[in-house]
Amino acid sequence: MRRLLYVHVFVCCLTMAHPFCPSQCTCVFHGRTDGTGTRSVLCNDPDMSDIPVNVPVDTVKLRIEKTMVRRIPTEAFYYLVDLRYLWITYNSISSVDTASFYNLKVLHELRLDGNMISIFPWESLKEMPRLRTLDLHNNRIASIPNEAIPYLRNMNYLDLSSNKLATLPSDLMDIWPPFNGAPISANVTQKVVLGLQDNLWYCDCKISKLIELSKMSGTQVVLMDLSLVCGGPENLAGVPFQRAELDNCVKPSVMTSATKITSPLGSNVLLRCDATGFPTPTLYWAKSDGTQVNNTVQESPGEGIRWSIMSLHGILHKDAGNYSCKAKNVAGNADATISISVAGAISTTILPPTPTIETEPTSQSTTITPPTDIPTSPITTSTVLPRTSTLAAPKKPKTTTSTSLQKGSSKQAKPQPGGNGRKLAADEKSKKSDASMSVKDLKIVEETTDTAVLLWTADGLPNDAPLTVVYSPYDEDDIKRTLETNAGSGKVLLEGLSSGMRYSVCLVAKGSTAGKDPCIDFYTLDNVEDGGQSSLFIIISGIACALVVSLIALLIYKILDLYCKGRDTASDEEELEKDSYVKFETISMKQRTLNSHPTELWARRATHESERMLLCSRSSIDSQMTYKSDSSRSEYLC
Repeated sequence: MRRLLYVHVFVCCLTMAHPFCPSQCTCVFHGRTDGTGTRSVLCNDPDMSDIPVNVPVDTVKLRIEKTMVRRIPTEAFYYLVDLRYLWITYNSISSVDTASFYNLKVLHELRLDGNMISIFPWESLKEMPRLRTLDLHNNRIASIPNEAIPYLRNMNYLDLSSNKLATLPSDLMDIWPPFNGAPISANVTQKVVLGLQDNLWYCDCKISKLIELSKMSGTQVVLMDLSLVCGGPENLAGVPFQRAELDNCVKPSVMTSATKITSPLGSNVLLRCDATGFPTPTLYWAKSDGTQVNNTVQESPGEGIRWSIMSLHGILHKDAGNYSCKAKNVAGNADATISISVAGAISTTILPPTPTIETEPTSQSTTITPPTDIPTSPITTSTVLPRTSTLAAPKKPKTTTSTSLQKGSSKQAKPQPGGNGRKLAADEKSKKSDASMSVKDLKIVEETTDTAVLLWTADGLPNDAPLTVVYSPYDEDDIKRTLETNAGSGKVLLEGLSSGMRYSVCLVAKGSTAGKDPCIDFYTLDNVEDGGQSSLFIIISGIACALVVSLIALLIYKILDLYCKGRDTASDEEELEKDSYVKFETISMKQRTLNSHPTELWARRATHESERMLLCSRSSIDSQMTYKSDSSRSEYLC
């Protein structure tokens, strides 16, 4: 039976333009009644170790299965220009070259499952622009680089299950709804199927979008298996995606200072947006056509917070449009849009011919006389021209974008007596009038560590006159900041300052000719926390110093006291030696009785003073009593 099948296949091959088939393969032609058809080739010989090179060129489907093939060489299928299905499954392939799939322009399906591929050449997908199905399951792929994302954008079926993936690029999910901004719709006919099960997923913010997708329903992206499980960290190991709750993972949120701005032509505009999220999002500005804006600054004052300012200097009509502030972190994206309109117009007129220059023979100056109906003074130069020298007016008209003049007479006119004096007086009056219109009385109030309020008085300027506030750290003009306001506001808040620094601020009035712009210097306050620590340090140091001084003073006092006492003792002994004497008195003895019994001997001295009782101990040697006779007088020597 098998021989009959081989014979049939052989006959079919002989009837086609390419009648030969690889020896280890089976070639089948699927013909139609109209004489057309497709060819498929199956190579499943277990002893095959190389990709066949003589496959019929009209092959549409090629299957190489369960062989010993270990690598796919460069340009292995370049001659199969009609190949649409390529299955190289359950072999021993571990190496795939970047140019292995060269010239497969119409390939629709590529299956490489069941091999030992650890690194896949993602850039090789650009050789297959019509590829819609990519099956890489049951391999050893451990990571997907960011460079692979553009090549996966058109995939309808992507199977990466049963690999060694632990994470995904944070931007990968952004190429499919709903993360690419497209609305969620259950009526979408074309679905995107993802196979991501049986991997060691580490559940953190990097795959937060995948975890969020597993909890959605009715989306365009369908997971092949919803039973995705976290492999780490330890507190989430074994937890299904649908029940996993990530800590410290917050999508960005963007807020702008305004949503619509109308600014005069040629003015400066500052746009600001603030974003929050965790991890701290990155910010960038883009126009409505997607091009990024470079003249921006941004700063992150703390974890999870970032702000950005975009500046437009001297805006033109081409600068009008929508500007989007976009925030992005691994947890998601967000944006906010500001619309800018430019008010004002540019007029273009044609100047009249240049007037003739008249020269007097003996004068040392040349006077250019304008047309008589233009209210301007003559222009005098110091050029001496020859007699009867005349400059002809050019015939080509001249254009301007700021001044509109009427066509005047080109006849020569001599200056009238006193004319120049009146014009000079008018000019001087105009200058004085301009000088009286200025900004003065600049002062800084309410200074803090990072802000200050600038006050001024507009002398003669209208309330809607535009003013520009320019401020920067002292002697650091390269990092100037500007704010736009008007003369009538009288004050403006300066933000983004550093604590304990000296700043210079100037107020520029547009169109003013009063001279040098008014400026003022000021200092911001020191940081409260630093000041508190410094004060605490000073207090502790003062207390310590006071204690040390007190101890030293007490020690000195003790030393002096001991020294003085020593001198007093010596002097007392000297005085005692000089003034001491022994007084002898005769004391009569009497015997006191208690209950008619003699007890002790008491001595009484008969004086006119109060009586004193002296107890004389019998055991005293110095006061031992001597009896001469019963009637003799007793004496004690004291």
